Amino acid sequence: MSSITSNLNATPNKSGAVTFDAERALALACETLHAEAEAIQSLKLRLAGEGSASFAQAMALLMNCHGRVVVSGMGKSGHIARKMAATFASTGTPAMFVHPGEAAHGDLGMITPQDVVIAISYSGESSELAAIIPTIKRLGTRLIAMTGNASSSLAGWADVHLDVKVDKEACPLNLAPTTSTTATLALGDALAVSMLDARGFGEEDFARSHPGGALGRRLLTHVRDVMRTGEAIPQVTPDTRLTTALLEITKKGLAMTAIVDHDQRVLGVFTDGDLRRLMEKVQDFSQVIIADVMHKNPRTVRAEQLAVEAVELMETHRINQLLVADDSGKLVGALHIHDLTRAKVI
Repeated sequence: MSSITSNLNATPNKSGAVTFDAERALALACETLHAEAEAIQSLKLRLAGEGSASFAQAMALLMNCHGRVVVSGMGKSGHIARKMAATFASTGTPAMFVHPGEAAHGDLGMITPQDVVIAISYSGESSELAAIIPTIKRLGTRLIAMTGNASSSLAGWADVHLDVKVDKEACPLNLAPTTSTTATLALGDALAVSMLDARGFGEEDFARSHPGGALGRRLLTHVRDVMRTGEAIPQVTPDTRLTTALLEITKKGLAMTAIVDHDQRVLGVFTDGDLRRLMEKVQDFSQVIIADVMHKNPRTVRAEQLAVEAVELMETHRINQLLVADDSGKLVGALHIHDLTRAKVI
């Protein structure tokens, strides 16, 4: 850190509003980010060198865990532990957070011999963790410690110690956990991402863990989930007059109609766009037969396809509607881009 280590001296002015030195605040913010970035870079170099064996051992314990990964820590380390457990759980590694204080009063029953515990304490001397570690060890539960002190009690008890030591905190007083918690969180993410890759966890797995998110909707929603069916499908036979087909288009509100044979096989489609183009050539529609003006062999999708595939087809061919047909070409549904928007696939 440079000379900007004092308080910002924020003081209220006569109106009661707090004033501060914006330039000083910005400089301190930049120094904080620089200090934390340097700490992560230093952690990276250490991990690639002397820390590589410990990281590999930690990965081996996690990969062979037949229970859950239990992450624990007090104070700011506890907040990091909660996030780490959430990241593991959402990326394919069953995990949970256990508060060490609550563990000493009954929550230790959540931990089994099949679990792996990740205990986080920068000093490595957290009294709350120290109170529960002996019981965890007696269970035979494997222990990974993340500390900034390789000579600490917690590091000594652990099966694997991961060093998250930093040169100094970004806090001007070098007291508040800042750089150290950032480094610990980054190493936790590194473990989770490495586990994700080792387990072959893919996009579809992620979607199943996040069904309420955008990716979940994109990867779990199928055409059958959003398509119109039954009486809602606009359809006419090829011998239908255009005027009657237009009434079907208007009634069903999809700005198009399918043309099908008597076995419900798709023969063609006629859209509002086709109507506008036809109006430039034909004045009297009363004698026009739909088979003479329809688009033959239109693009279709299958009901079991992902809805996002229908979106891609629409975007590629610049169309707003699609017919849904089965493998034999029979009409089973209809889809408008608005259906996909309402389902939040787009």
